[in-house]
Amino acid sequence: MWRCSRRWPSGRRDSSEAALPNVSKPGASEAGSASPGPNVSKPNASGAGSASPGPSVSGPGASGAGSALPGSSVSGPGASGAGSALPGLSVSGPGALEAGSALPGLGVSKPSPGLGVSKPGTPDAGSAGPGRWLPLGAGLVLVVAILVFPSLAPNPYILSSGVIVLNWAVLATAWNFVGGFTGYISLGHGALAGLGGYATGLLITKAGMPSFGALIVAAILIAALAVPIGFAALRVRGASFVIVSIALVLILLLVFQSWSSVTGGSRGLVVPRPFPGMLRPEHHRVFFFLYGGLLVLALLTWWLLDRSRFGMGLKAIREDEDKAESLGTPTFAYKLTVFVVSAAFTALAGGLYALWFGDLDPVFQFSVLTGSYIVLMALLGGVRNLFGPVLGAIVVGVALEYFKAEFGSSPLHLVTTGLLLALVVMFMPDGVIPSVTALVQRLRKREQSSIREVTAADLAEQRKRDREEANT
Repeated sequence: MWRCSRRWPSGRRDSSEAALPNVSKPGASEAGSASPGPNVSKPNASGAGSASPGPSVSGPGASGAGSALPGSSVSGPGASGAGSALPGLSVSGPGALEAGSALPGLGVSKPSPGLGVSKPGTPDAGSAGPGRWLPLGAGLVLVVAILVFPSLAPNPYILSSGVIVLNWAVLATAWNFVGGFTGYISLGHGALAGLGGYATGLLITKAGMPSFGALIVAAILIAALAVPIGFAALRVRGASFVIVSIALVLILLLVFQSWSSVTGGSRGLVVPRPFPGMLRPEHHRVFFFLYGGLLVLALLTWWLLDRSRFGMGLKAIREDEDKAESLGTPTFAYKLTVFVVSAAFTALAGGLYALWFGDLDPVFQFSVLTGSYIVLMALLGGVRNLFGPVLGAIVVGVALEYFKAEFGSSPLHLVTTGLLLALVVMFMPDGVIPSVTALVQRLRKREQSSIREVTAADLAEQRKRDREEANT
């Protein structure tokens, strides 16, 4: 037997001959233990090369290796077990790291191929590849569709409808910078688009600037104007923020209707076409490509933010703003920054619409319905998904154009969009893309147990295959 000694607080040592079990403290590392008693490890303990005749038991987070006893087992949540070729060895545990050792009792062996790490609810390494490439594939499909659609459009009306749908897609993606990252629901982005359109038209008609130069300057001006707007609006949350965004739309509507000497008032503002000698079909084609390029730029920016440290801070705000602020995240600065970025893209979409359509009406440009459509599109596709707003814009935009073409100025399209919004909120609150993705994952999910048992026969067969592969 081993001599166990203990030092008392007074400094003297007390010795006794006792067959005590080898007990390690949390976080301790044990190797080559040969005690006749059971090897008991506390949480986070690591044991290797145990040759005790009793069972080896490890707690949560424990690591056991090289047990030389038939029928012994190493188990526990997060346990790491490595090898024995003796019959009946069972190495198990949620998330266990299992590996076979050619020589039992000689410590922790390197993981054998094919056993690896298994964590509950975590996809296999091989299945992570398709998910990683899925956004790239979807982006390529979108680019190809943008390039091909003008050639496939049967008439100029369909092409012009495509321009309108892409306009909605850019607006919904721009809204998703605020709604998707921070969780703030804004109904005032229609007002930002109207400001972008009027700023572009006024810079062309009043200042004599070239069309696309005025578009860029207008976007910069609206982004700068979004700073004081954000300072006022982003200090409130929830329903209060929604009310503030609606108030912004109504205030701007009254201003642009009343300031007729500058904005044209109820008569509207006529914006000169940037390509005066171009026929209408070609005009639609050019702006379809311009909107497509702007949409790709907005999606790329959203994708980069989603994978950045700044994006992580924004998502922390969305999940729990108070907790994020208590952990040191500058929540207000983050919200204001992303609001300015969103306003810039929204202004670019509104300015392109002014250049394409050529006639601005304050009742249409500063409408609460515009912001409601944008929110519906983003919610329908999925606000936390890169391509969710695009999908929602395609569905809702095509539906709006269809009902307007078939039923004219009747309010049937309003009834339809209201019903669609109710269905989305009740049955797919996360949006179409997240719901379909979750359904596919459930259908394709393989039945996996959180506790895996490896028999000696399995380990021997694995080592046999490894030797054959090494010899070949």
